[in-house]
Amino acid sequence: MIDDPMDRIAAALERMAPAPQAAPDFAAASAFVWHIDPDRLEPVPQVARVDLSLLVGIDRSRDTLLANTEQFARGLPANNALLWGARGMGKSSLVKSIHGEVHARHEALRIVELQREDLPSVGRLLNLLRGAPYRFILFCDDLSFGHDDAHYKSLKAVLDGGIEGRPDNVVLYATSNRRHLMPRDMIENERGSAINPSEAVEEKVSLSDRFGLWLGFHPCDQDQYLEMIRRYCTAHHVDIDDEDLRAEAIEWQATRGSRSGRVAWQYFTDLAGRRGVTLSG
Repeated sequence: MIDDPMDRIAAALERMAPAPQAAPDFAAASAFVWHIDPDRLEPVPQVARVDLSLLVGIDRSRDTLLANTEQFARGLPANNALLWGARGMGKSSLVKSIHGEVHARHEALRIVELQREDLPSVGRLLNLLRGAPYRFILFCDDLSFGHDDAHYKSLKAVLDGGIEGRPDNVVLYATSNRRHLMPRDMIENERGSAINPSEAVEEKVSLSDRFGLWLGFHPCDQDQYLEMIRRYCTAHHVDIDDEDLRAEAIEWQATRGSRSGRVAWQYFTDLAGRRGVTLSG
């Protein structure tokens, strides 16, 4: 029988504490998604990715990230990477495609997707990955921070690693529409209203500086947009002559009010459906 109040508190805390996380079976898949409550790494049997050759207009970013990932997979030094810029221009597609490309040569390479809202749990995730006989790309898609958002502090555990340091077998690839991971108006507001303007934003703005690679993605021109669609047609055996493709694709883009890789894929999906072609993979 527990009479001491401190003993009763200790016993209650022990009952509330989650059971130690069992070591994941990293051989079960090449890709995982991190979930919390309870903490777990769920294997992804088939990753939704496109072939690297179908990504048009991002050659420099592709080559840079591919070389960095190859180095990492070989156990050599590699940088964390921030892919930033225009919406729908293949940032997340590039990460997944490069993982597939490099994994074909280095079977120990894994990718783990982490949601932005789960960043506070990243320390627990790193403990599961640290020391495992695999190499892990930690992938955070659509990363950004707003007013009074303290999640960015958790990200430093990956970028800086704290006193333990970032595990040698983990690298972070993040995508964002914002180069500094926060809205421009937020930066200007804090600079204009703070007692020490530079100090008010330095901690948040400098977060992006902690990424060794900055890869910019910019809106595509019309020729690149049409080339994207033509490559999709070739890869999936959809027959359409150049004149019809050009007319339809430009009209489709006009109705969307934008031109990007995502819009190109949306048009192609419609085209394939009208031609009775089933898309796989």
